[in-house]
Amino acid sequence: MNAPLPQAQAQPRSLIRIEGACKSFALPKGGSFDAVRDVSLDVYEGDIFGLIGKSGAGKSTLLRLINLLERPDSGTITVDGQELTRLSKRGLRAARQNIGMIFQQFNLLQNATVYDNVAFPLRIHDALNAPRLAARVEECLEVVGLADKADSYPAQLSGGQKQRAAIARALASRPAVLLCDEPTSALDAETTRALLDTLRDINLRLGVTIVIVSHELSVLGAICNRVAVIEDGALAEQFDLADTAVPRKTALGRELAWYGTEGYTQAAWKGVERV
Repeated sequence: MNAPLPQAQAQPRSLIRIEGACKSFALPKGGSFDAVRDVSLDVYEGDIFGLIGKSGAGKSTLLRLINLLERPDSGTITVDGQELTRLSKRGLRAARQNIGMIFQQFNLLQNATVYDNVAFPLRIHDALNAPRLAARVEECLEVVGLADKADSYPAQLSGGQKQRAAIARALASRPAVLLCDEPTSALDAETTRALLDTLRDINLRLGVTIVIVSHELSVLGAICNRVAVIEDGALAEQFDLADTAVPRKTALGRELAWYGTEGYTQAAWKGVERV
């Protein structure tokens, strides 16, 4: 009897698709700067996807195109089946609830408690009664290990705690995607490791797809399963960190090569519900 043929592995679903995206900015003395030049890439469901490049390469602009904080001059951005570049303002506001974002400088409301910072997007977008809102805020703070800081103000928190509060706020609306713009650049090494553990847990346990911009090779190497190298606004290469057999085209790609064994598999979180 012939042995059964091996079943083909299912192709992962593209959760974020960028097609032919271009973005330029006008310069004060005339002319323009091409920050993103004809970039096309896919981020698959369950990825922790890294964007790396030198200062000014365009990686942060590319990240901001994903939720249309910067609108592309041309090209399309599709997230979770919705082409954001075609949506009305109202439709885009609704779609952004599915995309959380954390920033380098935390962007917390300084005159609000940690609890109220996390509750802020829920009060704007979700018609939750007081008990359900309180339960969701407490749930998010528990995920990031800040349950005991609900009544504290940002000025009373360390840098790592501020970033955790920002992550809790970003998770409040149960997003499918979490965008991270240099989330560890203001943190020391020990705090960075703890924050990466939190992000990894959010990805593996809650099923949130993460896109992270960083100039720190160690950060991307420690947490990402796939990486794209951006040079002069263009996509220079992209690869799975675990795939060390394929030669890397760029200096940054070669420097990341030894992190391959630290990659995380596509299917690691499958079957796990979001918080």
